[in-house]
Amino acid sequence: MCKTYLWPVFHYIALPDSIDKKNEAEAWNAYYETNLVYAKKVAETYKEGDLIWIHDYHLLLVPLMLRELLPDQHPYISLFLHCPFPSSEYFRCLPRREALLDGMLGCNLVCFQTHSYARHFLSSCVRVMGYEAGSGGVDVRGKITRIAHCPIGIDFDNVEHDSLFVHTSLRRHNPGVAPKVEALRRLYAGKKIIVGRDKLDPTKGVLPKLRAFERFLTDYPEWANKVVLIQVTSPSPGDSPALATKVSELVDQINGTFGSLEFQPVHHYHQTVERDEYFALLTVADLALITSIRDGMNTTSMEYIICQAEAKGPLLVSEFTGVSATLTKAVRVNPWDLGGVARAINTCLNMPLDERIQRHQFLHETVRTQTSAVWAHTNILKLLESLQGEQATQNTPPLDRATLLANYKKAKKRLLLFDYDGTLTPIVKDPLAAVPPKKLLEVLPAIVADPKNVVCIISGRDGGFLEQHLGHIPNLGMSAEHGCFIREPGGQWKSLTEDLDMDWRKDVLQIFRYYEARTQGSWVEKKISSLTFHYRNADPVFGLFQAKECQAMLESMQESLPIDVLVGKKNVEVRPAHTNKGEIVHRLLYLHPDAEFCMCAGDDKTDEDMVLHFSTRAPLTIAYKYRIVPFHGSNL
Repeated sequence: MCKTYLWPVFHYIALPDSIDKKNEAEAWNAYYETNLVYAKKVAETYKEGDLIWIHDYHLLLVPLMLRELLPDQHPYISLFLHCPFPSSEYFRCLPRREALLDGMLGCNLVCFQTHSYARHFLSSCVRVMGYEAGSGGVDVRGKITRIAHCPIGIDFDNVEHDSLFVHTSLRRHNPGVAPKVEALRRLYAGKKIIVGRDKLDPTKGVLPKLRAFERFLTDYPEWANKVVLIQVTSPSPGDSPALATKVSELVDQINGTFGSLEFQPVHHYHQTVERDEYFALLTVADLALITSIRDGMNTTSMEYIICQAEAKGPLLVSEFTGVSATLTKAVRVNPWDLGGVARAINTCLNMPLDERIQRHQFLHETVRTQTSAVWAHTNILKLLESLQGEQATQNTPPLDRATLLANYKKAKKRLLLFDYDGTLTPIVKDPLAAVPPKKLLEVLPAIVADPKNVVCIISGRDGGFLEQHLGHIPNLGMSAEHGCFIREPGGQWKSLTEDLDMDWRKDVLQIFRYYEARTQGSWVEKKISSLTFHYRNADPVFGLFQAKECQAMLESMQESLPIDVLVGKKNVEVRPAHTNKGEIVHRLLYLHPDAEFCMCAGDDKTDEDMVLHFSTRAPLTIAYKYRIVPFHGSNL
């Protein structure tokens, strides 16, 4: 699963055409079971107060699994993704995209290498899952998962110690590096040395690098026999034989065109280079050339900067490499623009010493201060800050079911008030598809039939919809269109707005139609006493933008029109002023003052008016006000 599906998509590589359903299911099952093994082991050793830090795409399901394995302990979980995160348009190619995103969103904090990766993740959560972007994160069914970015560094002191062959301030040297530096300088005397070190996989951009170097030799013939590219490709189990063949053929082509018996411009070494040799190579180089097509972090660039403490050689790095956002004084290139890379090589080789010194000082200070230790410390601080933010937020606490049930049983009269969409039925893209589930149609009549219970559905739906799906239940009270209509148990529908001025509907409908025509996927719902602009099926970002503009325009008209503007889940609704669900609650509380147990359940901002009226109840009355918050598929 990791190398066949996740790694390619995260690096913008198309999935192979040979994938079939059986192989995909087997790969997913293996990935799921591996994550489950890790999650169970962590759960076994977890102690209250521990911080759990998960790394990379191999364990994306572990956060949610830990939530399920430790339901009452609320562990503090952070995930850091070392690889890139693709745009939502590419990420949605994954067959199990929803499960992967939900797994990651089980964290308190999800952290990435760069701001762009974090932005892509947020976009995927909005566009693929339909979640809403909250303050600093994603609102996942009432729970905020924070999103941050923190570039990883290297162990500066260790690399500096191992790579140092002469350091005038410390008067010390690494005996393993020094002779190799001298040998390389003698071997390539009089030549400019360009260094590249990459794994032999498509994302590292070895082929574009060679093509760009070929273009450089073509466009700048004055560099003939004066510059050499030393390219090291480290062997790994995932090496592509086809890519290795193409690289070898291109190296032969360049050497055949621009080389001679005495000189070859490209030296390609497909082998593991010892650490001393590697640091010696970075030390003698006049330029480091990194042309990754996609890369989370490139350690070679940072190690090169440390090794260039004396020579001050420039760094040329692909803009698609994660470190390019941090190493801002490096020369950034688009590896696909061969002419642009060729010009950048020429610029770097001719760069004046004062500019090289200025650039290197900034790069060296960045690498020195943004180390791996600082990265780890920052990640922990970000997790603690996110937890502090959660504690400062007044979240709806989990329902104490035992206490609620005990109070319910001993009450002689009960008043039970329920919202419909998102409370009794899940939110769906097509509002007409939000029909009562079979279980609800079995349980609700039994609750209503209890002579101690007074049950009322208080919804924003129109009366016809409620009557169609719930009207057959005897003695069930219903209110429609956010308090504009009411049907008391055993009674008929009554309009509470028949004496109100409704001339505003024409102006509001005209505004809604304007935005409907300009927002693909949106539509306008006309009810008897209210109008609603729905954008659930529109592009999430553009739909929200249009809805906010529409809302601002309507709110500016409130001084002249008797309306209330209500923002719901993926909709903007306009209703007559001073009519809301709270007025229905107030009415029911007045009609049933002897109710000893009152419970009101809703799921979004449109239900807040209901719960506010419970403050008028007598002190001894037991009242419950709860939002229904589905957390990972189950209602609390």
